[in-house]
Amino acid sequence: MEIKKQIDKAKLGDQTAFTYLLNFYWNEVYGFMLKRTENETNAEDITIETFSKAFDKIATYNPEFQFNTWLISIAKNVHIDLLRKNKASLFVEITEKEDQKAYNIADTTPSAEDELITEQNLSQLLRYIKELKPHYQEVIQLRYFQEMSYQEIATTIDEPLNNVKVKLLRAKKLLAEIIRDKR
Repeated sequence: MEIKKQIDKAKLGDQTAFTYLLNFYWNEVYGFMLKRTENETNAEDITIETFSKAFDKIATYNPEFQFNTWLISIAKNVHIDLLRKNKASLFVEITEKEDQKAYNIADTTPSAEDELITEQNLSQLLRYIKELKPHYQEVIQLRYFQEMSYQEIATTIDEPLNNVKVKLLRAKKLLAEIIRDKR
């Protein structure tokens, strides 16, 4: 009964309900994907992506089915997409001409112009980050500018590891939307 109540709250956008559902089902989805992938990193990435997709599409959840079954279905599809993407990237044809170009690269150090462009891009990125809510700014700052691990971030902001992963994923999605809308 509690799960149904939390799902209904999540459908209304209640962040606490999302957190509750994430914490309640994380181990089940992660364990399922770990058995399937036999790789902790891939299982974790797929689980994060699963919850992100589930929370984005929670309005489409049909209560006639168990919520965990719905999550596992999403996880399976995320895993299949990942396998397809990896398979496609394995078979990239390189022509003789392209191969020769790779050997002819003389100097890869950035020019003064390249450094200026990079600096301007970083400045623009920082402006975009400032448009995020403060708690999203914080996780972006800790992860990408202070290069902290997920666990270090969780300790720093005193939140569960799973919350940090989802918060960072949401922050990146929101940042991507801001950048896309500005271009």
